[in-house]
Amino acid sequence: MTVSKEILKSPEYDFLKSNEHLGDNIILLGLTGSHGYGTANENSDVDLRGIALPSKRDLLGFGDFEQFTEVETDTVIYSLKRIVQLLQRCNPNTIELLGLNPEHYFILKPQGKALLDNRRMFLSKRAINAFGDYANDQLRRLQNALARDHLSQSDKEDHIFNSLQKSLRNLRDKYARFDNGSIVLSKGQAINPDLDSEIFIDVNLEHYPIRDYKNILSELEFVVRNYDKLQHRNRKKDDLHLNKHSMHLVRLFLMGIDLLEKEEIITCREQDHDLLMQIRNGSFQNEDGSYKSEFFDLVNDLEKRFRYAAEHTSLPDEPDINRIEEFVISLNEEVVLHGKQ
Repeated sequence: MTVSKEILKSPEYDFLKSNEHLGDNIILLGLTGSHGYGTANENSDVDLRGIALPSKRDLLGFGDFEQFTEVETDTVIYSLKRIVQLLQRCNPNTIELLGLNPEHYFILKPQGKALLDNRRMFLSKRAINAFGDYANDQLRRLQNALARDHLSQSDKEDHIFNSLQKSLRNLRDKYARFDNGSIVLSKGQAINPDLDSEIFIDVNLEHYPIRDYKNILSELEFVVRNYDKLQHRNRKKDDLHLNKHSMHLVRLFLMGIDLLEKEEIITCREQDHDLLMQIRNGSFQNEDGSYKSEFFDLVNDLEKRFRYAAEHTSLPDEPDINRIEEFVISLNEEVVLHGKQ
């Protein structure tokens, strides 16, 4: 199914013209999601993401605009200030907007073109955690869903335990003062009468920032809570979601590797199309719903490639904040001098 800019002429997209924050303020509007990745099928929705300049009122008066969301058409338009904040973090869901195929930009004004031409100013080693954490979270969700269906309670607890241990190791990157040895996880005979085995935590921290401690516990709790959410599965429906989820997991690693190695944002995965569609169509899934070992071998290989790319990338530690600020100032000055109210 091919989607073109002609859809913007349909009545359901009238809000793009009528909303006071959109209209002529939109400098970029792109087709994202599966269509943007080049992995769409007949059931794929149309996802639009865009960027709008502030009005004079937003800059000089009492106006306030950060983001516009239209649920029925799955359209999100970010203010310039908001998108810049997200792009500086190399947020995967927004950085992809700067790497679409030319035909997937339905609106692209000179200011939006200038943003694309200067997209490298947003790239930095922040992409390592941004893409790595997102991909690992996707992998953990997939493993949780599969493990729930095919493992005994004790084996499931082993799976949760391994996921928690991995999260605990990753926390060192986020909390500089966190000593991994101060929080120890173990698995043993359950105290809970409904379980065969159970995971326990021993904490030994002194004079530790309470907010960091709260965040650490929240991240560990998220692993357990996310696992426990998937109680019942509609196999036919859920397998479609799992395969799509698995495809995006691989896509994230591939996009992250390109960003770190080539310093390019490549959203449409044309060279990876056949592999990604094989995953989406269930070629790596067994009849009982489990996944073939070849899939996890693929993911492990991609994770190693990503880590190698992370260690050897020539990207700067931080985005070019001064250049970004000067760019934003130039666009805002244009609004003040020549823009509408």
